[in-house]
Amino acid sequence: MYKILNAEQIRQCDAYTIEHEPVRSVDLMERAARGCFDIIKRKIRKGQAIHIFCGTGNNGGDGLAIARMLGGTGHQADVWIIRLGQGSEDFKVNEKRLQNVRNTRLHELQEGMALPDISKEDLVIDAIFGSGLSRPVEGFAAEVIRHINSSGAVVVAIDLPSGLFCEDNTANNPSHIIRADHTLTFQLPKLSFLLADNEQFTGQWQVVDIKLHPQALQQASTDHYILEASDIRSFYKPRSRFSHKGTFGRCLLIAGSLGKSGAAVLGARAALRTGAGLVSVHAPGCSHIILQTAVPEAMYIPDEQHEIIGSLPDISSFNAIAAGPGLGKDPQTQNVIKLLIQQSKNPLVLDADALNILSENKTWLSFLPANSVLTPHPGEFQRLAGKASDSYEQLQLAKEFCFRFQVILVLKGAYTTIVTPSGRVFFNSTGNPGMASGGSGDVLTGVILGWLSQGYSPLESAMAGVFVHGYAADLAAARLGFEGLIAGDIVENLPKAIKKTLLY
Repeated sequence: MYKILNAEQIRQCDAYTIEHEPVRSVDLMERAARGCFDIIKRKIRKGQAIHIFCGTGNNGGDGLAIARMLGGTGHQADVWIIRLGQGSEDFKVNEKRLQNVRNTRLHELQEGMALPDISKEDLVIDAIFGSGLSRPVEGFAAEVIRHINSSGAVVVAIDLPSGLFCEDNTANNPSHIIRADHTLTFQLPKLSFLLADNEQFTGQWQVVDIKLHPQALQQASTDHYILEASDIRSFYKPRSRFSHKGTFGRCLLIAGSLGKSGAAVLGARAALRTGAGLVSVHAPGCSHIILQTAVPEAMYIPDEQHEIIGSLPDISSFNAIAAGPGLGKDPQTQNVIKLLIQQSKNPLVLDADALNILSENKTWLSFLPANSVLTPHPGEFQRLAGKASDSYEQLQLAKEFCFRFQVILVLKGAYTTIVTPSGRVFFNSTGNPGMASGGSGDVLTGVILGWLSQGYSPLESAMAGVFVHGYAADLAAARLGFEGLIAGDIVENLPKAIKKTLLY
């Protein structure tokens, strides 16, 4: 599990590594620069002009070291130093090392000077500011950033796009932040990389392992993590040879309305493919033939109403219940959700119209069973918790919401985010843009329900659910591409995704 640390914690890990490895700080910088160089050299086209913009702090020192490595391998580069102070000691060392290196030309950039011409065919390496920035960029440095952004050149940012903060950018000036195509960040991703507003600045980001001391990383405390397959394996319970269908639970999916029976089909198939023992679907009468034909493995509980769900069945025999896909918001259906919340003794999985019904009846939130899993997309979350000015503020709202109502939120998006009542946050590392298609959320509801049915905790079910859901989509996209990916493809790839995740 990747930890996500703030700027101060990263500095502390650097210092701990320097003291306990031990390693000189300038040699740690060399290690970081070498990692970036190894990636950058593969991106350079033959004859491409290279511009490296350096501040005078350690980020600038990284840039100077990369310039030296490029020059040493025959790549010509223009290095533009923006004098922002006396310079850090490691910057000065690398500036001296760069003197007289073949294929590199050193230039000073100061206020009032003409900025260099940059073609859209060129490569720009941004090493102006790193993670130590504490206030929005202003003055001449902001002018340089605007100039780089307007060039159209491919931009590679070192550690962090200059001007971007590691976490909260609510009060930042977006026009004074480098818009990178690629970001090569050291050791660990930054929180800001995982927030939707900042993709325009980071582009595609990649972690460069600079071998910070493992004990420093282990000791660092955080509430923010990135999910990996090993996290799911850590709580997986292997199946006994003497297991039977009752071992893996009885779950109920309440879903569907006239014209939306497909949502119930997708959710039920996903729960079955995730390993639930017995899956029942409570759906309107109009779904009868569809469900019995499309999902013969699931049991169908018909509602008395033909077009909507108007009554709650006996839920006493189910150990896991999900509701929401394709429900609609008929008043009778709303009453069903109210009764479900009142009668359920176990945490629920609520999605789609169940969430929209809650947003219109917010007093019901206080009566949700503790640790219920809510799976909103951004619009649904806004209706539940209120509008946020940006993704960082949305994350803070999510933490407050989970604490207040003691629920687990699964905020769907590029890095689907699980937020717990204790304030811990898990960003999912799987998934792709092809999932932006109708029905993908219904599949996720079924997957989480399937894990919950098997006896996993609500948090474990949410973690395994989002990871495997995204992984199945990645497997499908590898074969079909993003544009052709549909929700049914995710369902079909769930078994393979689970098998690969659990490595059996």
